[in-house]
Amino acid sequence: MIDLIDITQHYGVRPVLRGITLRIERGEVVVVLGPNGMGKTTLLGVMAGILAPQKGEVWIDGLRRRGSEEEELAIRKMIAYLPDQPWLPAQRSPREFLLAVGKLYDVDIERLMEHVDQLLELFDLSERGDSLIPSLSAGQKKKVALCSALVTEAPLLLLDEPFSGGLDPAGLSTLKRIIQHRARGKDSTIVLTSPVPELVEEIATRIIVLRDGQILAFDTLDGLQRLTAHRGTLDEVLQRLIFPDANRKLDAYLQEFGR
Repeated sequence: MIDLIDITQHYGVRPVLRGITLRIERGEVVVVLGPNGMGKTTLLGVMAGILAPQKGEVWIDGLRRRGSEEEELAIRKMIAYLPDQPWLPAQRSPREFLLAVGKLYDVDIERLMEHVDQLLELFDLSERGDSLIPSLSAGQKKKVALCSALVTEAPLLLLDEPFSGGLDPAGLSTLKRIIQHRARGKDSTIVLTSPVPELVEEIATRIIVLRDGQILAFDTLDGLQRLTAHRGTLDEVLQRLIFPDANRKLDAYLQEFGR
């Protein structure tokens, strides 16, 4: 579904992504993990087409990103990209916004209206569905943003930190179950970033570990455990991959200042 070939992305003179080559298969749920500032959001932006890499090629479902106007339009119709801090219209209600997004993706109007009602109910937004979006809480706005990606019914979802932004436990559980369900159908491909490993262990088909703009590892949790010779949690595995000296530093700190 996604092929990145030798992707290099710079901000000014600082390389953020360096020679990234990877393939994501149809039906996978791929989670991008790594320390802050290591290129997770940039990698997702390159896949989404909002960033044009200085070097390399992006292919989506056999179509080259920015290859031609026709190819680019076809790609955009199959992708829903949700940034970490999405724009939401100030003068619209959640229902109006979701209906407008669905129409952009040519969803049948009867199906769209039913889907919007179900999403508002699912994320406990029914009572606020016709209020103006600025009147909602931060967590409710996050739910509206997530619903805007889901209502497109796009086969490729690119979600930047979907589990952050003040989601309540019910919202977190709902989102995890939706991702798991869509992955089981094999018709959806989902790529997401997350700063919290514990939230993604149950949903990730494979995990991309980024460090210093390069792929440190790209494998299943089981594969990462074998790579680090540690059968622990994903968080523990990442500590060994990304911060091999973290435990030694923590032990030294606690011994000296942890009293």
